[in-house]
Amino acid sequence: MITRVRFHGRGGQGAKTASRILGNAAFNDGYFVQDFPIYGAERRGAPVTAFTRFSDSEIAERGFIFSPDVSAVMDDSLIADPIANPLAGLRKGGCALVNTTKSSNLVSTRKDVTVVPIDLTRKALEYLGKPILSAGIAAAVARVAGIAEQSLLTAVADELREVGLSEDMIKKNIEFAMAVYGVLAPLGLRTEELEAMEELVPLAVIVSGEGFEDVTMTGNSGVRHTGNWRTYRPVIDYGRCTDCLICYAYCPESAMSVGQDGKVKIDYDNCKGCMICLTECPLRAISQTREGGQ
Repeated sequence: MITRVRFHGRGGQGAKTASRILGNAAFNDGYFVQDFPIYGAERRGAPVTAFTRFSDSEIAERGFIFSPDVSAVMDDSLIADPIANPLAGLRKGGCALVNTTKSSNLVSTRKDVTVVPIDLTRKALEYLGKPILSAGIAAAVARVAGIAEQSLLTAVADELREVGLSEDMIKKNIEFAMAVYGVLAPLGLRTEELEAMEELVPLAVIVSGEGFEDVTMTGNSGVRHTGNWRTYRPVIDYGRCTDCLICYAYCPESAMSVGQDGKVKIDYDNCKGCMICLTECPLRAISQTREGGQ
């Protein structure tokens, strides 16, 4: 049986790392695992979502989790956000784990799920001195889902060591995770298995002839320009550019195209300013300029 977990946080709180810790912990416990985030504006404070699936058999499904068994909400202000909507799709019999100082009835009025309020921010400040919640929220989910404590603590150490934290901070995060794990109890989640999707969602696609396709349904980059996400814009120095097309190949947003003259052109309406092109350019023929000219 698959357990599906959806993490909702804000940029800088550690939602992506939390999903990886939980996935690693479940793997240590012998489960098949998936974990992955949604990459969006990537701004501190912006809503962030990440997902973890684990199962005692191979996992065939892919993609976002729309009907989680557990919704782990790292900031209770997201509850009232109609875009983030962290409790949307939470299945009957599931669990809403919410970082909050409020009581469960003030967090949600849903009677068909278990709401578990816990003040993770206070514990994070106590143990870490900063409101980074990844180890704590992963510990909370692991506990209610019945994952072994040692599997969790090993995962905390492995994941935080991989992102470059000092051994002292790893030790503090382990203590943080242990403190959260110790105040909760397994819930024995009882949600019915999802039925297989019977219908495919049609996508209107335009083949541009420039090596990539545009999905033009409402809400995708074909109609929603993302150029206003930039702080800096990449600028190509064509005097130094040798037309190697490495920047074009690495652009994650298909915001670059190749003109009839063989030169790379930047679509500034959809370039979000990630600067991967600048990083990958072997001749440093790309520079960055602050938007607004400041």
